[in-house]
Amino acid sequence: MGLRGKAFERADMTGARFTTVSLDGATFRACELNQVVMRGVEMVDTTIDGDIQNLVINGVDVAPLVEAELDRRYPDRPKFRPTTPEGFREAWDLNERLWESTVARARRLPRDILHESVDGEWSFIQTLRHLAFATESWVGRCILGDPSPWHPLSLPWDEMDPRPGVPHDRDVRPSLDEALTLRQAAMAMMRRVVDGLTHEQLDSRTEPLIGPGWPDEGETFTVRECLLIVLNEEWWHRMYAERDLAVLEERE
Repeated sequence: MGLRGKAFERADMTGARFTTVSLDGATFRACELNQVVMRGVEMVDTTIDGDIQNLVINGVDVAPLVEAELDRRYPDRPKFRPTTPEGFREAWDLNERLWESTVARARRLPRDILHESVDGEWSFIQTLRHLAFATESWVGRCILGDPSPWHPLSLPWDEMDPRPGVPHDRDVRPSLDEALTLRQAAMAMMRRVVDGLTHEQLDSRTEPLIGPGWPDEGETFTVRECLLIVLNEEWWHRMYAERDLAVLEERE
């Protein structure tokens, strides 16, 4: 069967079987590969980025090895998994300093180039907009109880289905300063929460969410969960931004 170059979007292939199939050059974005079994595969020159847990290759769970190597390469990374209120404040202090350096790097590039995508990823401006959305969702909506905390420029992940009241304009082109104004407002929200954080609050549960949006109506989380999600988003998207800024700098 010839399916070369065919695109599968929003397709449910749960339980599918692939036997003697060539996937050379294939691209997987925002795909779920849970409980996948691969036998007798050839995997050479392959790149995987994502949330990796319980990944067993030739009998070895490589996920802990990957995590340990990332922590070795980036000594600040473990600080983004705090366990105490003081640790969350330290992590946010560090995050602000790291992003200050990344934004300064971006400012040295021409304005228009900050709207350019590298290898299909979000532009630098879109990354700032998405981080605002993440903080508005997990801090504004979940922790602070605002049922609709999003700014019109905030950007959910691309595969999110349209939801009433949730902005989703991927193609709008705000200036860097406009995107930073949005971003800084969201960061200030996080700052207020971590500055007042107590041990009791960390493991307290949020009220069930009200109204349509993200996360879903009726869901509840611990404050710790919400803050760790924001920190994880901050860490990884800054890493992606730094990676892509290096490519953009070479284009100049």
